[in-house]
Amino acid sequence: MTYVICEPCIDVKDHACAEVCPVECIHPMRDEEAFEEVEMLYIDPEECIDCDVCVAECPVEAIFMDQDVPEEWEHFIEINADYFR
Repeated sequence: MTYVICEPCIDVKDHACAEVCPVECIHPMRDEEAFEEVEMLYIDPEECIDCDVCVAECPVEAIFMDQDVPEEWEHFIEINADYFR
């Protein structure tokens, strides 16, 4: 299992979630070149340790456990994984 960032993050890219992540699995960071090029942040499913810390920090409630992603946003599970391939 892993956490997934979904549609509410699009065009927001608030970095509060990334700042509290203990394994730094949320990208791109503000200092990465890709930050300006993407429309949202992504969680690396291979690095995420399911700690839940990022969920409470997200101001737009865009982060869900993969098994709890609302049906209309299920495609974001693959979108997050694809970012890291």
